[in-house]
Amino acid sequence: MYDLIVKNACTLQGDKGINLFVQNGKIEQMDSKKSVEEESKRVIDAKGRLVLPPFIESHIHLDTALTYGKPAVNPTGELIDGIKLWGQYQEQYLTTNDVYERAKQVINLMISHGVLYMRSMVDVTAKSLTALETLKQLQEEVAPYFHLQIIAFPQLGLTSGSLGYKRMKEAMLLGVDGVSAVPHLEATREKGIESLHHCFQMAKEIDGFVHIFCDETDDSESRYLEVVADLAIEYEWYEKVTVSHINAMAYYNEPYVQKLLNLIAQSKINVVTCPLINSVMMARNTGWPKGRGITRVKDLLGASVNVAVAHDDLMSPFYPLGTGSPLLAGHMLLHLAQMTGSDDFNQVIDMMTMNAAHVLGLNNYGLKIGDEASFLICPAESAHELLRNHPKPSYVILKGQVIAQTEPEQTTWFL
Repeated sequence: MYDLIVKNACTLQGDKGINLFVQNGKIEQMDSKKSVEEESKRVIDAKGRLVLPPFIESHIHLDTALTYGKPAVNPTGELIDGIKLWGQYQEQYLTTNDVYERAKQVINLMISHGVLYMRSMVDVTAKSLTALETLKQLQEEVAPYFHLQIIAFPQLGLTSGSLGYKRMKEAMLLGVDGVSAVPHLEATREKGIESLHHCFQMAKEIDGFVHIFCDETDDSESRYLEVVADLAIEYEWYEKVTVSHINAMAYYNEPYVQKLLNLIAQSKINVVTCPLINSVMMARNTGWPKGRGITRVKDLLGASVNVAVAHDDLMSPFYPLGTGSPLLAGHMLLHLAQMTGSDDFNQVIDMMTMNAAHVLGLNNYGLKIGDEASFLICPAESAHELLRNHPKPSYVILKGQVIAQTEPEQTTWFL
C-alpha cells in the first residue's frame, strides 16, 4: 500500500497526466502509464495542475523581518536610514521572544507559499548575539519539517568596525552554517579585500558556506566580484561560495564584463539576485537615465553561471513590502531582467527551485524517482501561468505528508 498517490498532474516540461507514487517519504514511481487503482492511504487528484519541487528562499533576513514601522517608518527608503532604524530597533525592541515570534511567523507564512528550505542572514554586529542565539534555537525546533541554514552577516563591516571580526568568530563557535562579508561597505578598497580573505579563512575553519553581499551599489568602480571568484578558485571552495546582488555589474564596461563572466564561470560560484529590494534601493542617487536595479541576469545564465532568485527583506526598515512568496520575486525579475521569452518562465522557476538547491547544497531534492517526496501542487498548468498569477500552492507536501492546503480563490458574480 502506498502512503500517497497524486494523480493527473502536469510538469514544467509539459508532461500531462502524470501520476506520483509515494512510499516511506520517497518518490517510488512517477509516470502516466501505471494505474492509480493501487491501494493508498491517500489519493490526491491534481486535476491537471502543476507539480514541482518546493520553493527555496536562498537569501532572507529573519532577524529584521516584520519590523516595519518600529520605531519609525524609513523616511527616505535609503539603505543608510534603514541601517540606522535597525540599530534603534535593536536597542528598543529586540529580545529573544521578539526574534522568535517574528521568525516563526515568517517561516509559517513562507511554508504556506511553498517554501520548505531557507537560508537566512543574521546580523552579528549588534551589541549582542541575541538574534543569532534565538535563530539557532529555532533552527533546531523546525528541523523536522523545515530546512533552515544560518549565515553570520556583519552588517556594520568585518574589518572596519570594532566588533565585526570578533563577533564573527563568536558566531562560528555557536555553530553557523556559513559566514559573510560586505566588502563594498568597508572603509576602503583594501579593507574590503581584507574582509573577503578573512571570510574565506573562517569558512574553511568551519567547513561552511561563503555568502557575500557583493557590489550592492551603483558605483561602477566597485569590483569585489572578481576578488570573490578568484578566492573561490584559490581556496578550491567553488560551489560553496555565493554572491548576492552584484548590482554594480550593470554599470561595468563590456570588455571587462566579458572577462568577468569567464572568471565567474571558472570559479563555479553561485549568484543570488534579489529583485524586490534592489528595484527600490538601487539608482536612488544617480541621475537620469536610471539603472533598473538588477544585475546582468541573462548574461550570467548565458555563461552557465548558477543563478537563483530570492525574496530577501520582508516588511523591514530596508524594504516595506513583500508577501513571503518567491513567485513575487520571480514576477519582478521577469520585468527587470526582461525575461519574457519562451524559455524564460521555466528558467525563473528553476531559479527558485533547482538553482537555489545548488546554492544551499541540497541532496535528494527534485522530482526524480528516489528523491524525497516533498513537492507542491500549484493551481496552474505552466510556469508562465504560475508567474503571471503567483498563487499559493494548493498543496504543500513534505515527505509524503500534506502539511499545508490552500483553497483556490473564487469569485461569485452577481451581475
